[in-house]
Amino acid sequence: MLLWLAQYFQQDLGPLRVFNFITFRAVFATATALLIGLCAGPAVIRKLTAMKYGQAVRTDGPQTHLKKHGTPTMGGVLVLIAIGVSTLLWCDLSNRLIWPVLVVTLGFGAVGWVDDYRKVVRQDPEGMRSAEKYFWQSLVGIAAALYLAFSVSAPNASKVFELFYAWVQSGFSMDLPPKADLIVPFFKSISYPLGVWGFIALTYCVIVGTSNAVNFTDGLDGLAIMPTIMVGAALGLFAYLTGSATYSKYLLIPHIPGAGELIIFCGALAGAGLAFLWFNTHPAQVFMGDVGALALGGALGTIAVIVRQEIVLFIMGGIFVAETVSVIIQVGWFKFTKKRYGVGRRVFLMAPLHHHFEQKGWKETQVVVRFWIITMMLVLIGLSTLKLR
Repeated sequence: MLLWLAQYFQQDLGPLRVFNFITFRAVFATATALLIGLCAGPAVIRKLTAMKYGQAVRTDGPQTHLKKHGTPTMGGVLVLIAIGVSTLLWCDLSNRLIWPVLVVTLGFGAVGWVDDYRKVVRQDPEGMRSAEKYFWQSLVGIAAALYLAFSVSAPNASKVFELFYAWVQSGFSMDLPPKADLIVPFFKSISYPLGVWGFIALTYCVIVGTSNAVNFTDGLDGLAIMPTIMVGAALGLFAYLTGSATYSKYLLIPHIPGAGELIIFCGALAGAGLAFLWFNTHPAQVFMGDVGALALGGALGTIAVIVRQEIVLFIMGGIFVAETVSVIIQVGWFKFTKKRYGVGRRVFLMAPLHHHFEQKGWKETQVVVRFWIITMMLVLIGLSTLKLR
């Protein structure tokens, strides 16, 4: 929005040409989201408290968590407002790649809000039933995957629907250009053609999987938001480089015209996340809730697909992966042993993984900070894929 205004008046006011630089707008998008979050945070927390949107704490978990009962949840609304306002202010609204990221973020946020609302307000401990939640997540994920299959492949917005019609006319058997292939990091020229159906399937799994992975991780004060900030910032760098014909050619990564604009969204995500961390750090004044965790995870997955770095996301988000795998192993092993031996057995003291370490005697802050450190190292490994090949 501000870009349009600046371009309209820049002939009369020369300094407004600075708005044409993506890096300038990314910095101010970060600052804007940070200020919105810090300024609006206290009011949002008071409102959530007044509406009695308090977190219910599981009684079978660590006993130290019982004192958190009643802490306002659904604070992810604050993050989404800061991201949305900042992005709309500073990004190029004509960019074809900004909108799917915003739609996925808000769509998954809506699913999370309904889930939180049922848990907190209606006092339904299950919230949305699993089948219902996955249905709505899948609906948003598949729609985004279908659009991105052609949006990523197209050189500009006008060609997106042309590619779609060409795919339909081909009997749904058309191949996508090489830049839509699955890229294997640490190798110069190894990639796997996906085709339209393969691209859609992979994109769906990445978006929905990352959304739920971040949600599993959101169990301790500050645990999920800081890794999200770090991974999001790294993806912003990938987006900037991918959107540049010069840098992408030099680094041997796909050139996706328009992808550079996503650094503004990533900057807004980082700024909003830092503002939320101000209130979410131990002892937390507010929890993110599913409304924030599902939305932010979906955003990370969507951006990773656009910049063609799905495997790198898997590396950088290793904490999210470990948390998810721990739940899958725990539930799977418990059901298997119960069916075979009549008594369910556990691999971990408690799942997700962060609770396992709490049960082993780690303090909450130790778990959180150590997971942050691990994420920082994994993000550096992910960034190293730009040159180590």
